[in-house]
Amino acid sequence: SEIHQPASQTELWRRVCRFLKELKRDVVSVSAGMFGTGILSYFSFLRFLVLLNFVMFLLMFSFVMLPIITATHTTSVNSTFANGGGGECSVYPPRDRQGLVNFHQHIIDLLSGTGFLEQTYLFYGYYKVENIHFLSFSYNLPLAYLLCTITYLLLSLLWIVKRSATGFKRKLVQDEERFQSFCNKVFAGWDFCITNENAARLKHSSLLYELKTDLEEERIRQKMAERSRKEKCRIYSLRIALNLFVVAVLVCCFYCIYSATIFSQFISFNGGKRRNNLFQYLPSIVITLANFITPIIFSIIISFEDYSPAFEIRFTLMRCVFMRLASIGVLLFSLWSQITCGEVCPCGYNHKVYPCWETHVGQEMYKLMMFDLLIIASVTVFVEFPRKILVNHCNCGLVKWWGQQEFAIPQNVLEIVYGQTICWIGTFYCPLMPAINTIKYFLVFYIKKVTLVNNCRPASRPFRASSSTFFFLAVLLIGLALAAVPVVVSIAQIHSSRACGPFVNFTTSWEVVPRTVSQLPQGLMAFLYTLSSEAFAVSFFVITCLAMFYVIALAGAHKRVINQLREQLAMVWTLHLLSFTITLIYSPSLS
Repeated sequence: SEIHQPASQTELWRRVCRFLKELKRDVVSVSAGMFGTGILSYFSFLRFLVLLNFVMFLLMFSFVMLPIITATHTTSVNSTFANGGGGECSVYPPRDRQGLVNFHQHIIDLLSGTGFLEQTYLFYGYYKVENIHFLSFSYNLPLAYLLCTITYLLLSLLWIVKRSATGFKRKLVQDEERFQSFCNKVFAGWDFCITNENAARLKHSSLLYELKTDLEEERIRQKMAERSRKEKCRIYSLRIALNLFVVAVLVCCFYCIYSATIFSQFISFNGGKRRNNLFQYLPSIVITLANFITPIIFSIIISFEDYSPAFEIRFTLMRCVFMRLASIGVLLFSLWSQITCGEVCPCGYNHKVYPCWETHVGQEMYKLMMFDLLIIASVTVFVEFPRKILVNHCNCGLVKWWGQQEFAIPQNVLEIVYGQTICWIGTFYCPLMPAINTIKYFLVFYIKKVTLVNNCRPASRPFRASSSTFFFLAVLLIGLALAAVPVVVSIAQIHSSRACGPFVNFTTSWEVVPRTVSQLPQGLMAFLYTLSSEAFAVSFFVITCLAMFYVIALAGAHKRVINQLREQLAMVWTLHLLSFTITLIYSPSLS
């Protein structure tokens, strides 16, 4: 029995994986068949983010947390080593609550990352370790922490670019010629290997949805071509006015976020204890309300601008993306305006208010992520399900006019892009955030599947999956670029906390790299300095430009060959049609 036990465990694991794959395939096929391939692109995008966050978690866990857990001996950081005396700057009073703590206080700590969570592996301040000693070598934790941060950003960039290139190629092939798209769906779109009646019904619904998408886009294109000069002037004037209104809404939201952040920080550190628990959530509440209200306003505005369905989705998504991502930027700018104080502060930052400012930023990102999950779950339970019940069982005219909701792809994509941007920013300050985000997106996947099947109806204006997939990844790439900016600035420019974290002995986090390089052997150090020199950078840039020009020329040559093959194919079909016509004309005389 002992010999067969590993085999049985392996078989059990295979069955679990097979069950998860079948469940995933069932979710995807039902969604695509009932609501079109655009919904399929959303769930595929969400699955990709689950996998990306899991890989990020494995990276941080393997190189940052696991060495501390398995270490035989660690060397704690002594802040007097490089900063000219610890003194007041090295004091980081733990805010653990002593004595009997109410149950609701644990819930507040769980939602805000304070209390018992502050001094755990969850936040930056816990990792006050300089070297980790194993039996035969010493492990440099500050360098590993910094390199893991750079690695997960670069890994995300390469992975997104790879998937975007695949989606972009499909988009070019499918969007190049409309007639070809119709022919492919009508004459070659059916899968003759389908034998199950339910699968055939889902495939039929999916093809029908794609044909509706093509016809809708053709109708909009024809309508735009037939506009008179007067109609064009009216539409462009209306669009300018509506965009000015959108700018005013954005400015108002940013001002509210900035004011709420400043007020919250002032009250939290200067107000009474009873008011701290309420006002520490004020920035998260204002950002959540702004992110909840502005997409509704934008979706109403876009209906008057008369765009095509595909462009309507993209433009609405870009407006909402700018709102959500810029709101994070405003929050960080507000925090850093309070944290940094130039040469006035003896510690290099506002130590009296923020003794460990990295942990404080991590707590803000943590609160945003938890609030985002709570909002998604609350809207599903308290808004979408009651709306479905009212529509099905109430004959009131207002309820019938309100109708059953559609699955709004811009808002749903924006939710997960926003959450992923928070994760990219917060992982440096909260290393376990990728694990939390993995669990969050796993729950969101099935929450959205349940609400899609039970609460939503197919969209009245269908859209294409190929362009949506590419555009989702392009928006995610924008989120990554905006997330990298505050992380890079905090690593390279802002003074590290002297009371917590692995970079106590360094002025900035990036300083660990040149100090480590200076301790390497002379030959390796000279090689690394050569790689970072201007001569190497110029040479690498020239070689990259030449390679890019070669790829562009090769792509142009391939495109010309494809056009020639298409012309030959059209000529062959014309000859076949002519031969068939001649055969029909002369067949009676030949017979």
